[in-house]
Amino acid sequence: MKESEHMSVISGRETAVSTPTKRSDRKKTAKLLTWVTHLGAWVPLAVLIGEYFTNNLGIDPVREILFHTGTTALVLLVLSLAVTPANIALGWKQVIPLRRPLGLYAFMYVCLHLLTFVWLDYALNLAFIIDGIVEQPFVLVGTAAFLLLIPLAITSTKGWQKRLGKRWKTLHKLSYLIIILALIHFVWLVKNVYIEPGIYVGIVALLFLARWNPVKQKLLRWQRQVRAKLKNS
Repeated sequence: MKESEHMSVISGRETAVSTPTKRSDRKKTAKLLTWVTHLGAWVPLAVLIGEYFTNNLGIDPVREILFHTGTTALVLLVLSLAVTPANIALGWKQVIPLRRPLGLYAFMYVCLHLLTFVWLDYALNLAFIIDGIVEQPFVLVGTAAFLLLIPLAITSTKGWQKRLGKRWKTLHKLSYLIIILALIHFVWLVKNVYIEPGIYVGIVALLFLARWNPVKQKLLRWQRQVRAKLKNS
């Protein structure tokens, strides 16, 4: 056997060995990220419960609970929106399965946020609740975001994905409108405080920009160039 042929055989064996290894590493990373996502999503609730039982929610506990659950839901929505750009720019395919749990946990915190509003803040008084929604624009926008989240949460399973087919992706594009409504809700709620809402708006704008095809193609080319350099080094 010639030396070149011998080297190609060895190279082929190395590739065959390295490919399953890479797949195994990716699976391990995906599992680790999934566990981190699940644990991380429960931490804010655990902190909130701890603050409640230790009387550390300040002079207005209801307002603190509303703010805590609302901002957690917003962070989780932003993270779910960041999954696709992370895959586009960095090639992190392991984060793609995280979109579903992040969205569902965001829905859970939105439900807690709404429950705090109608139960603790408005004592389940329907007349007061309706007045609060109609008279306060930020509440109306937040309620609209919640209602749009319901069909997305219901149809988040693989079963619904198969039933709806192409319509599933169209339906789940509502997530873009939902996060815009959530940002408007947050900006109107905090009123004259602009720094924190501005940070969220800036991050979401960048995540939307990464989905714009000209930017998306540039990010994909950059990703390929970086991967090529790493392989050659």
